[in-house]
Amino acid sequence: MLEKSKDIQQPQVGMNEKSSYRSIFKATSLFGGVQVYQILMEIIRSKFIAVLLGPAGVGIQGLYTSATQLIQHLTSFGLSSSAVRNVAEANGSGDQTRMSKVVYALRRLVWITGLLGMVAVMFFSPLLSKTSFGDSVHIIPFIVISVTLLLAQLSAGQNVILQGTRKLKWLARSSAIGATLGVLISVPLYYWLGVKGIVPNIVITAITTLLLSWYFSRKVEIKKISISNKEVFDIGKSMMIMGIAMSLSHLLSFASSYVIRAYIRFLDGVEAVGLYSAGFLLMGQYTGLVFKAMGTDFYPRLSSVNQDNVKCRHLMNQQGEIGLLILAPLLVICIVFIPYVVKILYSEAFLAIEAYMVWCSLGMLFKMASWAISYAFVAKGESRLFIIIESVNAVYKLFLSLMGYKIGGLTGLGVAFTISYLLYMIIVYTIAKKRYGFGFNTSFIKIFLFQFLLLSICIGGVVILPTIWKYIVGSLIIVLAGFYSLSELNKRLELKAVVNKFKKK
Repeated sequence: MLEKSKDIQQPQVGMNEKSSYRSIFKATSLFGGVQVYQILMEIIRSKFIAVLLGPAGVGIQGLYTSATQLIQHLTSFGLSSSAVRNVAEANGSGDQTRMSKVVYALRRLVWITGLLGMVAVMFFSPLLSKTSFGDSVHIIPFIVISVTLLLAQLSAGQNVILQGTRKLKWLARSSAIGATLGVLISVPLYYWLGVKGIVPNIVITAITTLLLSWYFSRKVEIKKISISNKEVFDIGKSMMIMGIAMSLSHLLSFASSYVIRAYIRFLDGVEAVGLYSAGFLLMGQYTGLVFKAMGTDFYPRLSSVNQDNVKCRHLMNQQGEIGLLILAPLLVICIVFIPYVVKILYSEAFLAIEAYMVWCSLGMLFKMASWAISYAFVAKGESRLFIIIESVNAVYKLFLSLMGYKIGGLTGLGVAFTISYLLYMIIVYTIAKKRYGFGFNTSFIKIFLFQFLLLSICIGGVVILPTIWKYIVGSLIIVLAGFYSLSELNKRLELKAVVNKFKKK
């Protein structure tokens, strides 16, 4: 499957190529840093909340947010993700009138869907209070919180404009400032009001987020225009269809995760579920920094050239290469030092998740390769094909996970994760090659095979070698992986020239 496509030659790293690679790396570094900062702010905020509110207060806040987020997910129609393609495509066309029409339609739709979510929470507030808290005392708080669904959807619409037009610095600033204000607002409020400050904090945070997104998005020059309701419907139809498809994909993922947890609890109890949840969350957060940071720029860039399959191929290969070169060293570090990471973030009681995370690390390579391809279906607006692929993936991933856990426990779950993403990579590669003429270039294949070999050796060393040799060999592999990635990144980005230029200043 990783054979070079006949019509795809090894790209020469010229000025245009280097500019594209630099753009990818810059966006990844920017949003990777922002996400690390957001996580740190969330850790600080959570610590203060835990101290000021106690377990009961944290539980109350969690019940409010989980109940409203479910309705928000159902009523937002995935516009925060799907509409990025429409904005990016219009922006890439250079047609200001088209761009204005898309933005106008988007703003109309976020108002409609936001109001729908708000009304839904108001209407179901008695049911939400009863199911969440077992009483009717919290009906009024749910009604008050309902306004946050409108505010959140309006904020999402502003962020779509920033992401679609690739105003990434403004989007990053908005996210970073929002994380900071989240701490500065919630901590004093909880100190002053205690548990009674939960609802005001949720509302104030939503207002702050909207104001930030509005402040930065208004910097984007959009030609003022008025269009008919029919035009809004025609333009918004593709946003809604793809948004629904993406929402269904997320629901399938949530449902699959729920079934896996229920199955683990049935076989081995709640403690085993806790171990799986900890490993799943830790691996997701660790690697999610790379995937989310890259996706913020990759999605709109790919959408802007979605009609040109040649440009799509080059961009998908470039994104995949940079992704592997950043991700692989992080995975090697994770594999070698998992015990210390687990002890620091959790406790020794969670060391049983080591084998699960080791095998998931290998699967992340396949996930990166398939991730670079699968965005094409979304960028091209192929909603039906997208949901079919994701549905099939959800089914066999669930089957493999249940079988893997039954046979090998948490280790079996990790192996199942790797096999499922190997199958996913084969499926999306085959479909993309047939529909768009996609193929991996020689550069991507060399990087993938080398990183796969390194990870395999590292996993073998962790499993077989005694503790002291595990760390010695693992450290050598970390150095090798880091050196290789820096060398390959330097070919594409001219890191030495950038460093020398910085030294001269």
